[in-house]
Order: sequence, then structure tokens, then C-alpha cells
Amino acid sequence: MSRPILIYRLGSFGDTVVALPCFHAINRAFPDRERIVLTNMPVAADAPPLMSVLGQHGQFVDRVLTYPAGTRDPRALARLARQIRKTGADEAVWLMPERSTWAIRRDVAFFQLAGIRTIHCLPKTDEERHARVHPETGETEREVFRLLRCCADLAPGDIPLRMAFDLKLTDAEVRAGRAARAPFGGLPFIAINMGGKAATKDWGAGNWMELARMIGRYDIGVMAIGAAEDRATANCVLSAWPGPVANLCGTLSPRVSGAAMRGALAFIGHDSGPLHLAAALGVPTIGLFGDHNAPRQWHPMGQDVQVIHRTSGMRDIAVEEVANMLDPHLTVREAAE
Repeated sequence: MSRPILIYRLGSFGDTVVALPCFHAINRAFPDRERIVLTNMPVAADAPPLMSVLGQHGQFVDRVLTYPAGTRDPRALARLARQIRKTGADEAVWLMPERSTWAIRRDVAFFQLAGIRTIHCLPKTDEERHARVHPETGETEREVFRLLRCCADLAPGDIPLRMAFDLKLTDAEVRAGRAARAPFGGLPFIAINMGGKAATKDWGAGNWMELARMIGRYDIGVMAIGAAEDRATANCVLSAWPGPVANLCGTLSPRVSGAAMRGALAFIGHDSGPLHLAAALGVPTIGLFGDHNAPRQWHPMGQDVQVIHRTSGMRDIAVEEVANMLDPHLTVREAAE
């Protein structure tokens, strides 16, 4: 019987969407192996953020091992190593963000202690450890491309975009997403997200309300997607919309939120998990970026993605600019009628 394979990936909701092409590559490279993901468990959470994207029904992984990120206690690390040994896995796939050479060597030593003999996708050079920077534009390589470069042996050739970011939604998730759209009664809608943990990612409720007023002439609904802490801000913004609204912040899992957004005329959002999710699902996406990250490392991937990135700060993005970018998606709908 084939041994299980361990997948080492930490990160948040958005980080996991970015890595989806690598999970698809793992599925193709090891179709008959049990997949066990090793990931971080936040202090105040019922489940690791990674699984909220990958699903609980074996779409991408079969089992989860968790540990508090930043653990340095030798006894805790020894317990984790024993857990890994008990799985029987002797191969691992490394899907980690950029790390120092010292950190990589430390983690490799730990995995060897845990019985892992082969580590796939491990960065072997500085070029693999870091995103490339374009010599003329200064733009930074998207993180997904850096990961895929490291995993070239597992993912030979190009992966079609629609397959690379397929979430493998279940029928139950699709039905739940359809039910979440019920307030619109079949009316076309757009989706928005105003979340983002960092203040540097916040466009401001005033800008969102002004945008609602500028496009309020269209007969469409507005769906707000986000975490529970985004709900109050979403209510404030949605109060400026004359048509039907659905504030789904904190009420749906990320995967069901994605199913709810399918079919939206467009999605507009800050640099956050829902932004990457909308792009992955093929929803026409407008991403708003400030000075939190360098262009284009964390820009979403999708078939219809537009980004406004102001390195001077989010508040320098004009409402008119966003409205003008959104307008074609809404006028196409009017023309069709």
C-alpha cells in the first residue's frame, strides 16, 4: 500500500486560494495517495483557515495535522514529529511562503526527524526562495508563479486557468450559495468586500457609500461578503443602495460565499481572501490595492481581473475611477435587456 504524502502549507484564506494550482498539481502527481496537510491553527478558531477553502470532503486533502504557528517548545515539536511518524508518510510537499535559508534548513531538519526522507517543491536557490522582480517595470512576480516554479516537477506544462483555480464545490455548497442569493429574486447583482485585516488595505466606508450612490441608477442588487467583523461596515454601506441587498458577512463559509458569488455581474474588493476567491471562480473582479504589498505579487489570478494599485495608499484611489471600471460590466447587462 502506498504511504500517505504530507503537504506543508501555512496561511490564511487568501493565501490558500493563491496556492490552489499547487494542490491540483499534487492531486495529479499523487492520485492514489492519502493527502495529509500540516498547517497552522489560529488561537481563536474552530478550524484552520486553509480547510475553509480546501473543503472537508477530500477535494484536496484527506486529513489535517495542526499546530500553533511559531511553536518553539521542544516538547511540543517532539509530539508533532511523533504524530507525523505515526501517519507513515515519508514524503512531503513544501508549499511555504518566502522564507530565509536558515528557516528552511531548520524545517528540513525537523521533517527528517519526523521520518520524512523526500521533500518535493523545496526551494533550492535564492531565485526559488524569492519572487522575481521585473528588471524594467520593478513589478514583483505573483506568488502563485513562484510556488509553481518550485513545483515544476509536479506540475509539468501549463495548467488551464479555469482548472488551476477550480474549488471543486459540492452540490450542497452550490445549493447553499443559490439560497443566499434569494433576496435578489433573480435580479442581477454585484458582490463587494470591504474587509482586510490591515488598515492600509481599507478604502474607507465613505468611498464605498459614494460608489453606491454613483451606480445606484442600475436596477441590480448588492451582496456583501466578508467576516463577521465586517458586518457593521457592510450595513452602513448597503444603506446607501436603493435596490435589494444581502449582507452575508460572517454568515457563510468561504466556499459557500464563493458559490453565492457565482453569476455576479462583478466583484469589487480590497486585498483580501474574498477578492482571490471571486477571481478564482471566474467572476469579473476589480481589486483595490494600496501600499501594503508591492505590485503584482498578491494580485488575484482570473480570466477577467482588473486591479487598481496605488503604492501611495488606498485613499488615493478615486471613487470615479472605480465606478468607471465597474460601469462596462453593468452597461453590458443593460444592453442585453
